[in-house]
Amino acid sequence: MSMAQNTQLIAKLPTSSIPKFLKFCYFIVAFLMLSCGNGKTEHTDGNTPTIEDSNKEEQTEAIPSKTKTILCFGDSITAGYGLDDTNEAFPGLLQQKIDSLDLNYTVINSGLSGETTAGGKSRIDWILKQEIAIFILELGANDGLRGVALTETRTNLQSIIDVVKQKSEDTTIILAGMELPPNMGQDYTTEFRQLYADLATLNQLEFIPFILKDVGGIAALNQSDGIHPTAEGHQILANTVWEVLKPLVKE
Repeated sequence: MSMAQNTQLIAKLPTSSIPKFLKFCYFIVAFLMLSCGNGKTEHTDGNTPTIEDSNKEEQTEAIPSKTKTILCFGDSITAGYGLDDTNEAFPGLLQQKIDSLDLNYTVINSGLSGETTAGGKSRIDWILKQEIAIFILELGANDGLRGVALTETRTNLQSIIDVVKQKSEDTTIILAGMELPPNMGQDYTTEFRQLYADLATLNQLEFIPFILKDVGGIAALNQSDGIHPTAEGHQILANTVWEVLKPLVKE
């Protein structure tokens, strides 16, 4: 009904009925306004935030989505050379242990078969573009097997340690020691083993004296080359690393 029609109708009503009719009209108008307000639907173009969106954003911010990183930086032992599945290598096994305890860490396997300490030194800057909570350094075996001068191996390892510390003082470094077979000569093998202990002490690092403890030299736990652990060997190796790592991730 239009405003003109309302006016004509009011004019035809007896004077005594006009107040009642006006009250009725006011009631209808008020009812229609309330109905429109309750049934109002907001349309968004996909960019306009809604209350639901705001609540979701608040919930998302309240839940930490970023895990801490454990980076395993090494050679073919870390890479899992010769295994059918690289998850069978000790970094993947460490991740399983961490997941079983529902800890907020992600293990990254940055092993490279054939890597030397010089090679590790050359690629460390690229690796450190990500934030790292725990850095496991497993390098030097290929140096030893190639008869690289011990002073060079020591210098390269120290350079890697220095770069990691400069990147973040909060990063915990675990140095994995290595030993060589006796055919490399008694003096060389003894000094090679000692340089890891010296670096760990000098830099106040967490230390694994021999990462291949209870695996190295045992034929049944190594592949046909007698150097790289089998899947079973990596299980033992992972337990050796876990002895040092576990207290750090549970703090």
